[in-house]
Amino acid sequence: MSRLPKLFEPATFRSVTARNRIVVAPMCQYSAHDGLGTDWHVQHLGARAVGGAGIVLTEATHVSALGRITPGCLGLWDDAQQAHMKRLAEVITMGGAVPGVQIAHAGRKASSQRPWEGGAPIPVSEGGWVPWGPSALPFSDKATVPHVMSETDITQVVGEFRDTAARIRDAGYKVIEVHAAHGYLIHSFLSPLSNTRNDQYGGDLAGRARMLLEVVAAIRTEWPDDLPLFVRLSCTDWMEGGLDLAQTLEIARLLKATGAVDLIDCSTGGILAQGPVIPSLHPGYQVPYAEAVRREVGIPTGAVGLITTPEHAEEILGNGRADLVFVARAILADPIWPLRAAIALGAPLDIPGQYQRAGLGRR
Repeated sequence: MSRLPKLFEPATFRSVTARNRIVVAPMCQYSAHDGLGTDWHVQHLGARAVGGAGIVLTEATHVSALGRITPGCLGLWDDAQQAHMKRLAEVITMGGAVPGVQIAHAGRKASSQRPWEGGAPIPVSEGGWVPWGPSALPFSDKATVPHVMSETDITQVVGEFRDTAARIRDAGYKVIEVHAAHGYLIHSFLSPLSNTRNDQYGGDLAGRARMLLEVVAAIRTEWPDDLPLFVRLSCTDWMEGGLDLAQTLEIARLLKATGAVDLIDCSTGGILAQGPVIPSLHPGYQVPYAEAVRREVGIPTGAVGLITTPEHAEEILGNGRADLVFVARAILADPIWPLRAAIALGAPLDIPGQYQRAGLGRR
């Protein structure tokens, strides 16, 4: 009797079980209007749910208009955005996947053009807005110097994460991922390269991690105990004086100790526009971070970064290096990548009846 590939074993977190261990990673589409999603988002994520993924995460969904990366970013900061997000959750669920939301605040990377427009910072004089951050350190030499957040501002943003989590719950989602990576607001508090504060939200690692822990606690006041909460971290800044694996392990231990977090999604980088040069950008270059956090902290992890083949994904999971694989570019290019992975690995196929005439799985 052949063994079911690890990639296609169900994955359970609290009361939620995904049909396999493939996660559609958050991929910004920059196609919303005033935070309100469109049919683009529905067809984009609906296709990937029908394509066989276990969990489908929305793109970074922002907790305030101020916290958007671009004017086209998705948001859920008021009730006007609720109906679309509910529809999106229903479409993902109809496709057989678990619907989830990555909840985010862009921090000092806010007020930027869409990537296909150049991605440059949008100055206030041209319709942009002043970003917020822990210190008066802009993301790049062309970016607006951020407003230095007071403790009152921090409390406000923590409350925005809480309120957005309540809307996510009411819209029918089953997973939340807190975006604490890639140079956005929470990561900018975690990294000593962007946080030079000398109050309780700066200084040592405990101070720099305080906002993240407050966000997690606030979300849990609205997010049910039987639903999982993930956190995405940049496990290294790839720069001297920045976050490194040793600090990430301590952050992961702090998160585990809360009892509120179910998985660490292990990415890297993004803290400064001008760097860094990653030593070797190869398939799986970030997997060692997921492996180390899983081994040293004893918390489930997600692996991400140039995981493009079913065989590579199976190796990561089969060798106990992570618990889930987060796939982005490969699924962006091919919405039915999970079905093709099942064929490649010899897993049973659950092909929607509407797609069976495509001949998937025929030898």
